[in-house]
Amino acid sequence: MSITAGFLLPHPPLIIPQVGQGREKELSATLSSYRDVARQIEALAPETIIILSPHSTVYSDYIHISPGSGAVGSLARYGPVPPMQVRYDEALVRRLEQLCADQRLPAGTLGEREPQLDHGTMVPLHFIREHGEDFAVVRVSSSGLSREEHYRFGMLLAQAVQELGRSAVVIASGDLSHKLTQDGPYGFAPEGPALDKALTDILDRGEFGAFFELDESLCDQGAECGLRPLLMLAGALDSRQVSSKLLSYEGPFGVGYAVASFAMGVEDPQRNFLSRRQEVLHREMEQLRAGESIYVQLARQALEGFVKQGALPSLPGHLPEELLQTRAGAFVTIKKQGQLRGCIGTTGPTQNSLAEEIRHNAVSAGTRDSRFSPVEPWELAELVYSVDVLAPPQPADESMLDPLRYGVIVERGHKRGLLLPNLEGVDTVQEQISIARQKAGIPDGKAVKLLRFEVTRHT
Repeated sequence: MSITAGFLLPHPPLIIPQVGQGREKELSATLSSYRDVARQIEALAPETIIILSPHSTVYSDYIHISPGSGAVGSLARYGPVPPMQVRYDEALVRRLEQLCADQRLPAGTLGEREPQLDHGTMVPLHFIREHGEDFAVVRVSSSGLSREEHYRFGMLLAQAVQELGRSAVVIASGDLSHKLTQDGPYGFAPEGPALDKALTDILDRGEFGAFFELDESLCDQGAECGLRPLLMLAGALDSRQVSSKLLSYEGPFGVGYAVASFAMGVEDPQRNFLSRRQEVLHREMEQLRAGESIYVQLARQALEGFVKQGALPSLPGHLPEELLQTRAGAFVTIKKQGQLRGCIGTTGPTQNSLAEEIRHNAVSAGTRDSRFSPVEPWELAELVYSVDVLAPPQPADESMLDPLRYGVIVERGHKRGLLLPNLEGVDTVQEQISIARQKAGIPDGKAVKLLRFEVTRHT
């Protein structure tokens, strides 16, 4: 026994007749496809239904699996829908959690903030349970981890199901773009329709490797919530032939709703999309390292030596004089598969040389950034570094700022917040100051002293 099928289902509460009160007719194609999926699941008679929801407990660096024997939930705030209760497949959750721990994938049952069922879980189950309730549930949330890690989680999910001999169905609960029309609840962005066109094409063809190639800015500006559930679903279907079918797509309320089915076939090693993706990433990393500046090489050597040996390695020989004779503040930024993994720096010199400044800040960025757990040895090969060397800050007012050219420091009393220049998504002076205020814990409206600084960025 194993995973017998997968489905993508959207989760607008409005599609439930008791909530829609007639407006669900505006989602007629989605509703018809939803009921078709419910009948397919009834015919498969799975022991367990695995719901991958973006609205359960969400963490930036951890995939959460709901713990315990079961949960309850209610859609009463949307309309007169009876409460829902489910029982969890505890044995499958335990095995999945152990596999993730063995493979050092940050996922498990820790830190549940909200045990009640979320609407991303309840909307699909509402229709499925109209055809029977004799199944257990596993509820998994998406996270801020990379696309590759979500796919890998799906592979471990399939392994756990196989090992326990379960008959299971996997449901990726998620909507596509939330920015399809100007009069929609989230407004319009041209990336919205473009994103949905790309996603529905992938769904119809079943070419899951294309999920990795979607431009990050297209996904961000398109405001989707279904990509990471889809990646976990794709991972669960890894190395198997899949009959993929886009059953419907519509967006009458400015949000894209797609329903798709994925019927399982025989084993097919050619459909190991993660392996192919890792080969591409390995080649890209080799090219990147070949072109790294001495500044970045210094940061990388420092963190790798500290993580592997527990102490800073010796300063390499033959460094340029600018690193040995200059003193300056510096920030080291670390990314992993495009996602921030750590960033710490100093606004002015604290060490005897810029070389030492970079080395100490690299270790701090990788091991002492409170937003992230310390870097593990197995992560080192995936890390990408940049080093920003700061010129001395100068007093300024708003008219003297430019978020592309200058970083900004805001000060009020002992509170101080800094933001580097030329950051993605920070386009105006007001945004720059606001974020720096937040970092310092200074409320809007309170007077602050402004300083600006220039940086030299090394990659």
